Amino acid sequence: MILGYARTSTAEQVAGLDAQIRELKSAGCERILHEHASAVKERPQLQAALDFCREGDMLVVTKLDRLARSTRDLLKIIEETDKKQILLRILNLGADTSTPTGKLLLNMLGAIAQFEREIMLERQLEGIAKAKADGKYKGREPIPQEIRDEIVRLSELRWTRKHLANKFGVGISTVYLLIKQSKKAISV
Repeated sequence: MILGYARTSTAEQVAGLDAQIRELKSAGCERILHEHASAVKERPQLQAALDFCREGDMLVVTKLDRLARSTRDLLKIIEETDKKQILLRILNLGADTSTPTGKLLLNMLGAIAQFEREIMLERQLEGIAKAKADGKYKGREPIPQEIRDEIVRLSELRWTRKHLANKFGVGISTVYLLIKQSKKAISV
C-alpha cells in the first residue's frame, strides 16, 4: 500500500494542506492521513501512519519538513521504517528508500547530522576547557547542605520527587540523586 502523510502547522493553512493532498494523490497514494500540528508537538496522524504501514508498504510525504522536525527526528523515523521494512519517499527530494540512491541520500543526511552534533560537542568542550583555564568557568553552585537535608527529610515524609523538585527549584534527577546518596550514606 502507498500511504501519504500531510501536515500543516496551523488549521489556517488549508491551501497548503490541499496542495499536499493533491500532490500525494498524484504520487499514487491510496490513503492519506493528515493533520494540523506544529512540528514540535505530538503528531498522532504521523504515528498512526507509521503504525498502519506493514512490510513492503510505502510512506510518502511531499517535503522533508512535513515529516521530520529535526535531523534527530528524521533518523528516528528512518530507524522505525527500516525496522518495519517500510519504504519512505520524499517527493521534493526525489528520495525513495526503494532505490540505492534514495537510501544513500537519507543515510548521508543522517551522517551529516551526526557529524554536526559531534563537532558541536567538541567545540563546547574546548570552550569549557578555555573558560576553566581563564578562571571564568566555575560550574554550578553546589546545593547547600541544609537544602539537601530538607529534600531527604521531606522525601521520607512521602513528598513526591516532582513536588520536591518544584519546591526547591532543582531538577527531578537531582532529587533522585540526593535521596540515593543519603541512602548510601546511611548504609555505610
